[in-house]
Amino acid sequence: MRDTFLPFSRPAITEQDIAAVGEVLRSGWITTGEKAVEFEQKFCEYFGCAGSVALSSATGAMHILLQALGISPGDEVVTASMTWVSTVNLIVLAGATPVFADIDKDTLMVTEESIKACISSRTRLIVPVHFAGAPADMDPIRKLALDKNIFLAEDAAHALGTEYKGEPVGKSGTSIFSFHPIKNITTGEGGMFCSDDQQLLERIRRLKFHGLGVDAYDRQMQGRSPQAQVIEPGYKYNMTDISAVLGIRQLHRLEAFNNKRTELALRYRERLSEVDEILPLVDPSYPMKHAWHLFVVRLDTDRAGISREEFMQALKEKNIGTGIHFVAVHLHKYYLESFGTHRGMLPATEWNSDRICSLPLFPDMTADDVDDVIDAIKKVLKNGTST
Repeated sequence: MRDTFLPFSRPAITEQDIAAVGEVLRSGWITTGEKAVEFEQKFCEYFGCAGSVALSSATGAMHILLQALGISPGDEVVTASMTWVSTVNLIVLAGATPVFADIDKDTLMVTEESIKACISSRTRLIVPVHFAGAPADMDPIRKLALDKNIFLAEDAAHALGTEYKGEPVGKSGTSIFSFHPIKNITTGEGGMFCSDDQQLLERIRRLKFHGLGVDAYDRQMQGRSPQAQVIEPGYKYNMTDISAVLGIRQLHRLEAFNNKRTELALRYRERLSEVDEILPLVDPSYPMKHAWHLFVVRLDTDRAGISREEFMQALKEKNIGTGIHFVAVHLHKYYLESFGTHRGMLPATEWNSDRICSLPLFPDMTADDVDDVIDAIKKVLKNGTST
């Protein structure tokens, strides 16, 4: 057994990253400033997107997108239940109704067919979720949204560096990225809104900072213009320079991070071929580049003879950390009680929700760490329970 605990994720922070943050702290300008502007510009250059807005979280980005689109009571938003709860919570807080599309059982992503089955005359927005670093099949989803005249916004929180048919996720259309500490790069907390809709970008910039007619940082004024007027009520979701400078440095190393993640993921796949009780996800059949945000497996609970929770606890006792991504949203207490969701409505989502487990995966891991995880899994499954 390992002598030290291996977490399921850990951000890759260097002394140079820390020094860069220190320089911002010493500069006298620590909120939204030139570093936030630089991060937005470098993000656009890196991924080829027409415009981007740095924000304090991806959740904040989704909140003001719903506001910008005028999502309100009576509207419906189609998305996955196999996702983090934030998007669905925000849909409900806007007074709208979330409508859940089922997923492909082995890629864990919605499809054009599953989305189409959810569309009604009240559908105002479709939010497909790229999962674990792989992209959803966007061409048919984009055509469906265009044919139905429904706005499409990609949840790209897992897709930093992911490519779909040779194009980086985020280059076209509207996408939202996350920089939470477990993501492929981090700003501590943070998000990026990307779009090729310039009017929408202007609205997002305004809503992110109180609804002022100029941004929080005016490059000509070296601050906020004293003539700034509120154009509409807004929020406070601007990213600070403290976060942005970390994002700039992390973005520079994204390719190296993702290459290491890929190397570790392939070793996992090779070693897990020895374990019949573990079912890895399946790569989509269309051309794509995986960013390996997470390494998600499913436990064959019948063959293993233990539950997913017992499996995770047994690994923890062997100094191996794991995660769950995710407990399906429609199975959470609030949605069961308030929206009448129930087991049986999303078979593929529920099957996975009961069995998924995220194994440790982060750039500072080694091949030996992967072997430690596999060895621990084998011992747990051989014993049936941790004793």
